[in-house]
Amino acid sequence: MGGSSPCASCKLLRRRCTKDCIFAPFFPSDDPHRFAIVHKVFGASNISKMLQELPVHQREDAVRSLVYEADARMRDPVYGCVGAISYLQNKVSELQMQLAVAQAEILCIPMQQEPSATDQQMDPDDEPFLMQNNLNGMPQLMNYGSSSNVAQEPLKRESLWT
Repeated sequence: MGGSSPCASCKLLRRRCTKDCIFAPFFPSDDPHRFAIVHKVFGASNISKMLQELPVHQREDAVRSLVYEADARMRDPVYGCVGAISYLQNKVSELQMQLAVAQAEILCIPMQQEPSATDQQMDPDDEPFLMQNNLNGMPQLMNYGSSSNVAQEPLKRESLWT
């Protein structure tokens, strides 16, 4: 950096910060923790090599990625970022399942509100898809309106989520 205060990396490594220090733009002296975790996970030499190989306009993004990965490795040494991604993917799957259940319940509401006289007079060809609860209490669509007039298998549970 060459100024009055060395960058966080030079301060941690106890060396003189030069005008062309590769770390200075990305690790200011007011945030020493940022360089400390990256240094602990990747090492100063490796970080320096990675930054030197990148074009100048990509270095800031690379440093952000290194800081994120190092922070994730400090919290979860085995899985790091992959653990966080896996957790979020599982959460998305759970929410998709909840959405599918809610949509199935919405489909059931109009059927529950119809008078019972309509249910007795219903022609299978007029209303081909009926909701039926399976053993788990999950509503499933049943197709009773086929050309062969034979009830088809209920839709598989997984097909509602995909």
